[in-house]
Amino acid sequence: MNISYIQTLYGYNQWSNRRILDATAKLSLEQFLAPSEHPHRYLRGVLTHILFAEWIWHKRWNGESPATRIKPDDFPTFESLRLRWSEEEGKLMQFVGNLSEERLNAPFYYASTEGAKYENILWESMAHVVNHGMQHRSEAAAILTELGSSPGDLDFILFTRKKL
Repeated sequence: MNISYIQTLYGYNQWSNRRILDATAKLSLEQFLAPSEHPHRYLRGVLTHILFAEWIWHKRWNGESPATRIKPDDFPTFESLRLRWSEEEGKLMQFVGNLSEERLNAPFYYASTEGAKYENILWESMAHVVNHGMQHRSEAAAILTELGSSPGDLDFILFTRKKL
């Protein structure tokens, strides 16, 4: 795997996350906290899950294996979630920007929150984070659309396409 591809994927990940967050910012607190029929029960739950995944994998890539989770109740408002997201996004993008080809293609070792030990090549888990995020951004987009605040299309090609 090469650095350019991973950096492009993470640029896309950031772009699509921001579209979701910008659409969420237009909602009332009641809408942000409203129950839904989606797997994480409500928009705050879906967004917290995406943030948690990005946070924990970044920690793992840096040699930590937290046993704790980021939980929806940690964020009583959208603003509190967005502030934490901004902090974690900055750290993640700095990590991506400083990656070497050697590190990207090397194994790393980590433990799940339950303590099970694993090994992966770094790029495999980095690709997983972007794909996992897309699944849950799709859920968030569906909830947002139902609430009248669609984030618009989140297709990768829209991020990469250049007008002539």
